[in-house]
This record gives sequence, C-alpha cells and structure tokens, in this order.
Amino acid sequence: MSHRDPDAPRLLALRALKLGDLLVAVPAIRAIRRARPDHRLILAMPEWLRPIIDLIGGVDEHHAAPGLDEPLPIAPGRIDTAVNLHGNGPESRAVIDALEARAVVAHGDRVPWLDGILERRRWVRLVEAFGMPGDPDEVRIERPSVPPLVGGGAAVVHVGAFYGSRQWPAERFGVVAESLASEGRRVVFTGSGAERARALDVARLAGLPEDAVLAGRMSLGEFAAQIADAELVVSADTGAAHLASAYGTPSVVLFGPAPPEEWGPPPGPHIVLTDASQRRGETFSEEPDPALLAVTARDVLAAVRDLPRRRAPAIPQAIRRSTA
Repeated sequence: MSHRDPDAPRLLALRALKLGDLLVAVPAIRAIRRARPDHRLILAMPEWLRPIIDLIGGVDEHHAAPGLDEPLPIAPGRIDTAVNLHGNGPESRAVIDALEARAVVAHGDRVPWLDGILERRRWVRLVEAFGMPGDPDEVRIERPSVPPLVGGGAAVVHVGAFYGSRQWPAERFGVVAESLASEGRRVVFTGSGAERARALDVARLAGLPEDAVLAGRMSLGEFAAQIADAELVVSADTGAAHLASAYGTPSVVLFGPAPPEEWGPPPGPHIVLTDASQRRGETFSEEPDPALLAVTARDVLAAVRDLPRRRAPAIPQAIRRSTA
C-alpha cells in the first residue's frame, strides 16, 4: 500500500468478487489512479485477495468486503467519490448509496449497462465516461516478493475451477500433463485446498509424483509467483488464467459457459480453446459445459506446441481458436 496523505479526499472502488474478477478490473483501477492522483484510493474487496491487491500498485487502503449483505464499515460522508466496479444490481448500488459520497461513478443514464462486452472494457468504459481514461489491456501487476514453490519455469496445470461447469475432465488433464512431462518439462499441479484431491488424481493419471501437486499447500502470493515464473499455464477460465495474462505467461485457456469475447485474455501469448456452438452457458451448473467438453487433450497439446517455449516479450495479438 502507498503512503498518500491520510487527509486527502477518499475514492473508494467496490468489487467484492473473486480473483479473476479483481484482475479484469485492474485496467479500470489503473485509470482511476492516474486520473485522481490527489485522492486516497481505497479498494473494497474480499480480505483473502489482499496479497494480489498489494501487487496492483497505487492503492492506499483495502477495506475487507466479503460480499454485499452488509454496508461497508465506513461512516456516511467520509468518501468523496464512490465507484461501483461490482455490477449493476440493487445490492451493489445499496452498498455504494450507503456511503453518501459526494460523487458516484456507476452505470445508469450516463453510462448504460451493456451485455455481451469484454469485461475489462466494461469497467474502463465506465470510468472513462467520468473523466478517467484507460486501456482495457493494461492488466500487468507486480511480481510477488515470495518465490514460487517450484522455480525454473515449470509447466503449470491448473486443475481447479470454482464451478463444475468449468471443470475439464481429470482424465484429459492427466493426458496433457503426461505428455508435457514426456517432453522434459517440469509439471506442477495447482488448485485450492478443496481441489487437492482432484489434483492428486490428475497427477496419478499422469504418472507423476505427489510432490508435483502444489494444490492446497501454497498461499495466494505463492500461487501468483508460480504463475509468474511458469513456462506455460494450462487452465480453464479461472483466476489462474487471468494471472497468466497479468504476467504475460504463455497460456492455453479452456472456456466453457463464459464466452471468451467477454472474459478472454488480452493480446499476448495466449490461446483460447472452446466450441461456441456447443455452449450452454449455465455458469452455476455442476456439470461441465458442452463447450468445454468439446475441447480434447489433443487440442490442448496442439495449442501448447503453438506457444513460445520461452516467454516472449510481446506478441501483437491474442491467438484465438475454436474447435470444430
């Protein structure tokens, strides 16, 4: 966190969501910071995201916001400008309204909500309308000070996903990991503590040892460090994929219920795999979306071969591919 004057006017941005949601809001946060250098920038987001918030740069305070059920513990009138980067529903509007800020930046008559647009662009479009221009592709964050658990540019296979609709079959992850290891790559498996059993199963299917499974034994900062150091990342559309974008790490991203046109990576060494014609789009389903199941292990391995073996400094545009 920075050390701006504590008496400076306060600007609060609300986004009480998950890791990927934070990372797609980084371009808007950067735009806010540049346009309001005289304000103390406060992010209201879940406490567990603090290690990543610290890597954005220019943030002065973090207020823990686990959700939208309760008002923020900030006295009315203390905030000069409140920015709703959370959504457009009554819950987030109520949290913002309770602050009684002098100015509010939110969707409405001035900036109508648009469905089906790139999420990074959505929030940059909002703040731009209030005099804070930004770049939707400005996703970079700082590297953590902690080292990765496994250094040397490992291949990260991220087996987890918060919803079943984004869970690619373990057997296919196993085939991909086994092939990557056979090429001489150091393969590690990431995921949350709740996903450790799934990661262990994938490692077993790939014929790789338990010590390759980092799921459930790394902090969020170590997870970010692992992605930043990685040679490549294979993941569903999750926080791991957004971290790969933030660090320019070559990645193959498997999309299911969410369209890549809305949540896909910025320009860089990233390949998107999906089959839009099969998409059911039921985010909260316990079953993998057909658009995700249409992607085979062979598709993923072919995409890996198209990635740079080592991280490239810049690639003109994202490579996007749909399976047929």
